[in-house]
Amino acid sequence: MATIKLKNVIKKFNEIETIYGVNLDLEDGEFVVFVGPSGCGKSTLLRLIAGLEDITDGTLEINGINMNNVAPADRGVAMVFQSYALYPHMTVEENMSFGLRMNGVAPEQIKEQVSNAANILQLNELLDRKPKQLSGGQRQRVAIGRAIVRQPEVFLFDEPLSNLDAELRVDMRIQIAKLHNRLKASMVYVTHDQVEAMTLADKIVVLRDGRIEQVGSPLELYHNPANEFVAGFIGSPKMNFIEGKIIDIDHQNLAVIEIHGERIELQLNGESVSQNEIVKLGIRPEHVKENLKEADITLPIMIDVAEHLGGLTYLYGQFENHTLTIEVSGSNLTRHGESIKVGIKKEDVYLFNKDGTGLVNRPLPTR
Repeated sequence: MATIKLKNVIKKFNEIETIYGVNLDLEDGEFVVFVGPSGCGKSTLLRLIAGLEDITDGTLEINGINMNNVAPADRGVAMVFQSYALYPHMTVEENMSFGLRMNGVAPEQIKEQVSNAANILQLNELLDRKPKQLSGGQRQRVAIGRAIVRQPEVFLFDEPLSNLDAELRVDMRIQIAKLHNRLKASMVYVTHDQVEAMTLADKIVVLRDGRIEQVGSPLELYHNPANEFVAGFIGSPKMNFIEGKIIDIDHQNLAVIEIHGERIELQLNGESVSQNEIVKLGIRPEHVKENLKEADITLPIMIDVAEHLGGLTYLYGQFENHTLTIEVSGSNLTRHGESIKVGIKKEDVYLFNKDGTGLVNRPLPTR
């Protein structure tokens, strides 16, 4: 297990800067997920930790030791890539033990470490098979096993599930979560899939264009996104956004917002906003309700598409010039072309100013 500290880390490829002064502390034993859209710099940041890319400026420390000029093999990290990268002519056992054999580890120790990894990953019955005899999920488990046998300080995962089908992705997410619970190791995991981030992470790092937008637990990011980008990225289906207008704001930051001829009052967090400013209201699909009695705002929606998924139904419709997603019960029979009214409670409304900065704070769930 290990702590990782990045201080003002910058990465340039020639004159093109891709990582802009990242500061980040990763605690011992944490499962940290880097998440963001394609091209945001999450894989580059992971490769900087692994030593596969050189840091242009700033410092990287693992367990308090500067790693800027330390070779990848000496950093105490093991990386699992998107591609399995297994040797096709070797058995599972030979693939898992290859790195240890190249480092001259004693055969008895190799056998013990491979056996331990095989037990953890349920690969015991597959040790004599070649990669072509394995499923995609089994191959990825072998790749993870190859990392486990090295007994690293830090596990690094670079989109390890992206080559698997949907059912296998769910299964492997569970396997990786169990692995972390069992090993208690420090893990850094890169994905563009925010569902993976929400279900696996102790801490999520949301990246955009080489910069960190927000760091926090899954629930912190879900309930209190720092800005419109994080709010729209975290949560599935993603948050709805509609425009409103600040009608009044008092000295205690209690604001009156008008939307579609109706008004609500929201307590703001002190971020910059002014009277008559156009703002964006954020409403998650699960907070758009069919019950209008308790609603503070009602919206008329023209339904374009209804996705009936059994236990849940997603309705996609138009409100003025906005497309909204609504989560309702699986028994809902709304169809394309129907007009409905939905309600929203003010305690479920998020607010963002013209710069996208979050204007309200929501309490986190408690046990």
